[in-house]
Amino acid sequence: MWGDFLDEFHVKIENVVAFTTLGKDIPLVKISNKLNGAEYSPEAFPGLIYRITDPKAATLIFSSGKIVCTGAKSVDLAKNAMSQVVDDVRNAGVKLPTKFFTKVENIVASTQIDAKLNLEDISFNMENVEYEPEQFPGLVCRITDPRVAFLLFGSGKIICTGAQKIEDIHTALGKFKGMLQDIGIKVKAIPPEIVAVDPTGEAGSKGKGIAE
Repeated sequence: MWGDFLDEFHVKIENVVAFTTLGKDIPLVKISNKLNGAEYSPEAFPGLIYRITDPKAATLIFSSGKIVCTGAKSVDLAKNAMSQVVDDVRNAGVKLPTKFFTKVENIVASTQIDAKLNLEDISFNMENVEYEPEQFPGLVCRITDPRVAFLLFGSGKIICTGAQKIEDIHTALGKFKGMLQDIGIKVKAIPPEIVAVDPTGEAGSKGKGIAE
């Protein structure tokens, strides 16, 4: 049922967090001197920070052999970045397995609905939500299946976090749409390219929707 919403929402992937466990110790001091731009300050943080530019991503490399990748704009780019980083560490003189599994831990995505929303009213009428405007301007809504959290802003911008598959984002958005419609809010998705977004997430919509 919720698969019907796969093409309805115009979803933009903002960040993909993925990790791998190589099962081999990595000498961080050794590779910090060989990887261009590597940052390693063990007194401040136990991992080595290593950034790459193509694809653009940042990784945290731990001596246990675990590598965390963040900043990629798609699942494929995250996997490509992980492969490149493992190759770079291997080329720095560390024997690592040639085959490894990259697991997606979190996909952060955004979309926009054509509406101006009264978040306080929504918080009173919808279950499983948190709204504390003095601490954060958005309303938080959690869904258990799939397990994701939404940040909803008064402008109609929606941030989804916690998904591990792209399909889960669309499934969750379909459920979230149903929850909003159940309390009388008409949901109409709009393409992100016609939305002006500021860094706070309080985006401006060209269209007019739900009254405050």
